[in-house]
Amino acid sequence: MGGPAAVTATGGQQAFAHLVDPRPWWKNRRLIALNAWITLLLITSTTNGYDGSMMNGLQSLAQWRSAFHNPTPGMLGLLNAIQNIGCLAAYPFAPYVSDGFGRRTAVALGAFIMCGATILQTASQSVGMFIGARFMIGFGLTFAASAAPVLVTELAYPSQRAPVTSLYNTLWFLGSIVAAWTTFGTFHIPTSWSWRIPSALQALPSVLQICLIWFVPESPRWLCSKGREEEALNILAYYHGNGDPHHPLVEYEYDEIRTALAHDREAAQVGWLTLFKTPGNRRRLRVMIAIAFFSQWSGNNLISYYLNKTLTAIGITDSTTQLLINGLLNIFNWFVAMGGGLLCDRVGRRPLFLISTIGMFVFYVLQTACFGLYSEHGNLAAAHTFIAMIFLFYGFYDIAYTPLIVLYNIEILPFSIRQKGFTLYSFALTLSLIFNQYVNPIALDALGWKYYLVYDCWLLFEIVFIYLYLIETKNRTLEETAAIFDGEEAVARLADDAAREAGISDTRSDKDKSSESGQIIEEIKI
Repeated sequence: MGGPAAVTATGGQQAFAHLVDPRPWWKNRRLIALNAWITLLLITSTTNGYDGSMMNGLQSLAQWRSAFHNPTPGMLGLLNAIQNIGCLAAYPFAPYVSDGFGRRTAVALGAFIMCGATILQTASQSVGMFIGARFMIGFGLTFAASAAPVLVTELAYPSQRAPVTSLYNTLWFLGSIVAAWTTFGTFHIPTSWSWRIPSALQALPSVLQICLIWFVPESPRWLCSKGREEEALNILAYYHGNGDPHHPLVEYEYDEIRTALAHDREAAQVGWLTLFKTPGNRRRLRVMIAIAFFSQWSGNNLISYYLNKTLTAIGITDSTTQLLINGLLNIFNWFVAMGGGLLCDRVGRRPLFLISTIGMFVFYVLQTACFGLYSEHGNLAAAHTFIAMIFLFYGFYDIAYTPLIVLYNIEILPFSIRQKGFTLYSFALTLSLIFNQYVNPIALDALGWKYYLVYDCWLLFEIVFIYLYLIETKNRTLEETAAIFDGEEAVARLADDAAREAGISDTRSDKDKSSESGQIIEEIKI
């Protein structure tokens, strides 16, 4: 098929900017439909956000504490962590379902498992039933959450890919908001329905997905990888080219996808060890695993899962006040996170991560000081200031670590290892989260405000790591972004082969090629 050649990574979105529809997306009927289906995929993240906030809220409900015999710090850690242990159990299977049967099938399977598990959680009559249900929720979540953001990235209109994918993780806070205000609303119900109602509502996103997922288009990249190229072209044409398979943008995307997949087929058989074999893949893993741990080990989970314990430690013991702060904090987080996500192509990933990490360090140090002043001297002003520092700390966390961690980790992975790589990232994130959920309540009880000093030191390390190793990826196509981690030769090969595929020669001068190669090398060196 003829069409424009894929460009080098330094060309970025400028190469196809003149091909996209100049109208706002809401004036294009087919983009409205595409974004509606993408929204159905984005709400996968709300299930996870709902869970964390629900467990936070339930700890403030006397009815829940009584039903489960006032859990000790160790049992509380298990009740929170068991969902993520369920996630871990599903990771060996999730990429094979997504790569073998399709992204949509993986989302549907996860939603089905979560619906059944939520019924069990709502009907729980013992701690054992509650723990088992939460394990199954995590197990199902892995299938849906591993495939949904990948499908979003591979379906989105090119000019909207980055901001739309960045919205995936921000919807964690939508789930968190619903859970926070649901537990606040059911607080005065004197029966067990005060915690059963929030438990039941956790199934709502999954119910919607089971009913509607079959109308969502499959990934064109996945279809091409299975030899179903005509279906892939039809989807690209319908949603990206107003139904025209010869639209220049459709031809550009289709040629680039086929070129990248052709290189994957030429390479050795892709397995888990492929993630470690090449320098480019090892660069990816270094950054991906670091981001996974940074997103959970920055002190944020002391608030996400144990806000009531933290507030009690600074003298705020009223359950209504605790639930109100939880609800307001989640609304604040959601708006800041959406703002950060929408700026990702204007400001860039690297500046946003640096601003976010430095801001977290500053305000976590101030949190530590306020907590220490209250604990050691009973300073009420310090306790009230501590609440403000929580909001400011989370404001900076939300700039990058909410919207960008899914986007960045998916876009730096080539198609052949995208699902396995994203699964490995999710595995690392879950490990870090389980550790936190076990350790945080115990360490906070044992060390009090001094435990915050550990995170102060860790945040300083995060700043240094982000500065040294994070590579900027803004304004590039999905295939180009993945290629920059493999160095100059991979980028040049992608461009030359795409040109041959399209029947067009590369007319750039040797001087231009040399200049672009030098820019790539400088990026890779860090």
